Amino acid sequence: MTTSDPIADMLTRIRNALMVGQPSVQVPSSKIKAEIARILKEEGFIEDYYVTRDRPQPQLIITLKYVGERKERRPVITGLKRVSKPGRRVYAGVSEIPWVRSGMGIAILTTPKGVLTGQQARRLGVGGEVICYVW
Repeated sequence: MTTSDPIADMLTRIRNALMVGQPSVQVPSSKIKAEIARILKEEGFIEDYYVTRDRPQPQLIITLKYVGERKERRPVITGLKRVSKPGRRVYAGVSEIPWVRSGMGIAILTTPKGVLTGQQARRLGVGGEVICYVW
C-alpha cells in the first residue's frame, strides 16, 4: 500500500504502538526513516532499531523504550508531531530553528549535511526542512 506521506505513517505507527504498550513496531524501510530512527536512538527516545533484508520491501524494526515497573510503565516518547507535510513544506534558517518544549524535546531537520537534530543544525550553522518534533 502506498501512502502520500510515509514519514507521517511511521510516526503514527510509533504513536499507536506506544499507546498500547507494544515492545516494538515494524514499518516499511527507507533511508530517511532509518536516519530518523538513528536520531531517536542517539537521543535516547528508543532502545534500538534495525533494517531487515526482506524482499521486495525491507522493513525497519524499532524497539520502543519505556520507563518504570510493570504497573507504572510509561513510554519515553510522550509526543510526536509531523511538521513539514507534502502539502505544506516548512523550512527554517539557522536562526529560526525551533526549540521544542523549551529544550526538553528535539526537532528533526533534513539539511544539506544530512538528517540532524535542531541542536546539531544550530551548531553546524545550517538550516533545512523541519521534519518533526519529538518530546
